[in-house]
Amino acid sequence: MNIVLTGHKGLIGSFLKKRLEEEGHKIVLSVDLKEGNDVKDLEDYLIEDKVDMVIHCAAFCKVVRIFEDPSKGFGNASDSYSIFEFCRKNKIPKIVYFSSTRVLSEEKNLYTAGKIYGEELCKSYKECYGIDYLIIRPSTVYGPFWDETRRLMHIYITNALRNKNLKIFGDPETKTLDFTYVDDFVDGIMLAIYGEWNKEYNISGNCETKLYDLAKFIINETDSKGQINIFDADIAQPQKVKVDISEIQKLGYNPKISLWGGVRKNIDFLRNIIPSQSS
Repeated sequence: MNIVLTGHKGLIGSFLKKRLEEEGHKIVLSVDLKEGNDVKDLEDYLIEDKVDMVIHCAAFCKVVRIFEDPSKGFGNASDSYSIFEFCRKNKIPKIVYFSSTRVLSEEKNLYTAGKIYGEELCKSYKECYGIDYLIIRPSTVYGPFWDETRRLMHIYITNALRNKNLKIFGDPETKTLDFTYVDDFVDGIMLAIYGEWNKEYNISGNCETKLYDLAKFIINETDSKGQINIFDADIAQPQKVKVDISEIQKLGYNPKISLWGGVRKNIDFLRNIIPSQSS
């Protein structure tokens, strides 16, 4: 297939791009703000190549930063509109939209609002213009990658390696997340692409884990002098995350990497980078 991919310089996008190319697909256009290319510029862009599918990974995903600056949450919604218009104007028949499992939580914020808007665009452009869609909802993806987005796993491991403290925002006895190793996540995406369309698929490692247990494990594995600090829960952030992955499991999805095995892989990768990043 000929594919347009946004967000290919990020954690998920870079691993997904590699997998797609390994399986013989061609990325005819890739767009990432890290290279100075804005998704909004696609809205009126007419592409010469035949395109079978758009995969929209690009997003601003730091919820705390969006809380501080609501325009960043609106930017996600605006980008989604631009990518759907790109599909409509270029008669591209399929789009894979990356939402978030956070939309399933009771807590609502400007990040989830933008993602829900994108999900509704999927359904609207299907009904109005016949564009088939997949809604992919990731859950706290991590992996061996220098994560400039600074997701929680990256922060925990880099802080531990630098003997800095690890922070938990919420009750350490009950605060949980459902982490997903990036290779498992890409497996889920590929199963969805080859599976049934016009559906939502939640993808996680299927292992709800206390953040306190994770932080303690990372400190022990890195022999860190860092401590675990507890703070009040962030506003409008879920305190317990357990994801139902039954739909993607129907397609044969089964996470291969345990959380603790994945964390060790991430520690080994970052341990080799931290000295050069610190110098």
